[in-house]
Amino acid sequence: MITELGHFALILAALVAVVQTVVPLVGAHKGWRSWMALADPAATVQLILVGFSFAALTYAFVVSDFSLRLVFLNSHSDKPMLYKISGVWGNHEGSMLLWVLTLALFGACASWFGSNLPASLRARVLGVQALVSVAFYAFILLTSNPFLRMEVAPFDGQDLNPLLQDPGLAFHPPFLYLGYVGLSMTFSFAIAALLEGKVDAAWGRWVRPWTLAAWLFLTVGIALGSWWAYYELGWGGFWFWDPVENASFMPWLLAAALLHSAIVVEKREALKSWTILLAILAFGFSLLGTFIVRSGVLTSVHAFANDPERGVFILVIFGGFVGAALTLFAVRASAMEAKGVFSMVSRESALVANNVLLAVSAFVVFIGTLWPVFAEMALGRVLSVGAPFFNAAFSPFFVVLALILPVGAMLAWKRGNLRRAMTPLWPVVVLAVALGGLAFAMQTGRSALGPVGVILGVWVVGGAAMDLWQRTGRKGLSDRLGRLTRLPRADWGKFIAHSGLGVTIFAVAGLMAWEAEDIRVADIGDRWQIGIHEIELRDVRQEQGPNYITTKADMAIFRNGREVGVVHPEKRFYPVAEMPTTEAGIRNGVLRDVYLVVGDPQTNGGWAVRSYIKPFANWIWGGSILMAIGGLVSLSDRRLRVAAGAAKRRTPAGGVPAE
Repeated sequence: MITELGHFALILAALVAVVQTVVPLVGAHKGWRSWMALADPAATVQLILVGFSFAALTYAFVVSDFSLRLVFLNSHSDKPMLYKISGVWGNHEGSMLLWVLTLALFGACASWFGSNLPASLRARVLGVQALVSVAFYAFILLTSNPFLRMEVAPFDGQDLNPLLQDPGLAFHPPFLYLGYVGLSMTFSFAIAALLEGKVDAAWGRWVRPWTLAAWLFLTVGIALGSWWAYYELGWGGFWFWDPVENASFMPWLLAAALLHSAIVVEKREALKSWTILLAILAFGFSLLGTFIVRSGVLTSVHAFANDPERGVFILVIFGGFVGAALTLFAVRASAMEAKGVFSMVSRESALVANNVLLAVSAFVVFIGTLWPVFAEMALGRVLSVGAPFFNAAFSPFFVVLALILPVGAMLAWKRGNLRRAMTPLWPVVVLAVALGGLAFAMQTGRSALGPVGVILGVWVVGGAAMDLWQRTGRKGLSDRLGRLTRLPRADWGKFIAHSGLGVTIFAVAGLMAWEAEDIRVADIGDRWQIGIHEIELRDVRQEQGPNYITTKADMAIFRNGREVGVVHPEKRFYPVAEMPTTEAGIRNGVLRDVYLVVGDPQTNGGWAVRSYIKPFANWIWGGSILMAIGGLVSLSDRRLRVAAGAAKRRTPAGGVPAE
């Protein structure tokens, strides 16, 4: 009964979304206030209905209602409760229900927290947001209904993909969807502004919090996915340039560009056309990522579905929204004339360079991801584009971005002085070069990647710190320290986020440059050297898990002849899914991880064992956490949260509010 009510609520939510699309948009066009006002209650009602629908599906998974086809295909009675719940979105149909729930949530938040928006703009934003929801409601109800029943209820289910039965993957999709779908709000703001025929500083301030929230959630979601790949897949890497990884990375790059471009619109009323275009493209790439994950055109361990029919439907949604948006963009180009002018040496120019580098980086990832598809369709050739291409083509743009980031932050608006901007940064230059030289002197027979990473990381972090310090003025030390505590949260958020980027750049370069690897067949009792550590294989045995059988090893780690830890790498087999997984044994450290993997038994005796030393591995996710915290701190700044200073209602002498 609850399942049928959930299905009915989903249909009602789709109908409410249709009303929320048509009535407010017509009302905004005609100037009918009562019609525009309908957008707010409709957004709330839609969220309540789709929320109930999602709760009904979750209930079916929790109680193991195998009469529901989706539960049968993605759950099992012996599965731990956490993975029963995460199984709701660990599949195509359930994840799409989470998608529309997130769309409705962002629409409702725009209604609840957008009281300072002009009535016509708010109506258009909520109307466009609902239109996006309508498209995905149609997709779910016509091709991906999560509430289909089985004719005969089976005794038990087929279990969730074992790779997804992990805490990292349990929370990774919701955060990623909050980022993906969050970009729909920037898209809705862009289309609403084009319909209004007005893009100004107030619009730039309104769109920034939504962009920041989407970028923040994307950062957390990507970091969780990277962390999962590091310890769960057993390959020893943190990023594989997998098509689905790239599908989330491209919107992240464009959202970062949009975030900085919106600042220029707000401060200088420049880059209007470019900012609107970025808002369209960022959401467009989110839709493209959805197509990649669900169409089957590209193979990935992360893929949800392999269904060309569904892929065509999503491609139609992508083409419809992006095509219509770009057409409207071309028609309204005259309404986005830039007012602010700036010289070649200015903060605006630095932000333009930032945007170009981020956009080109996203384009490089796009080409590398989809080139195998183009080659097969156009040339009839089966090609593979791997990490060497991405590392060679992508890295130079990020190196240049890291170099200009501290300088651009120190330049003045409109007309800057490069020499004056560099003056406080020279100590940072000296420190970065000195530490890079020290790293080069300490390493032997290795590439320059590590020292370059040290220089760039110190340069970005030190530049962010110096930028924050310069904002305290030029008075005495005590006065500057006091002012430091009173700086706006947005300034602190910028410092933390940029520092996180610097830490991540350093950690990625350090891990790739200084990693050590050993692959061998080891017998029980064998001990071998890797880096400054020794590894001993003490025991390998079979154990029974909650819903799997595991081959677990005991491996001791020694340093300078002293035992410093024991880890337990596993090779699990899930009988219901008939699928193996690898669980690495990792001894985490501040400066390095010792990463151990046990493989299959060998015909001549012994076990296949892989050992790695991963320098600064945890710094990668530490940097990602810092970036997310920086975004959160900035978002908590009241000026961003409620767009203070934006166009608000003014009350003239007569006491009647003026629009």
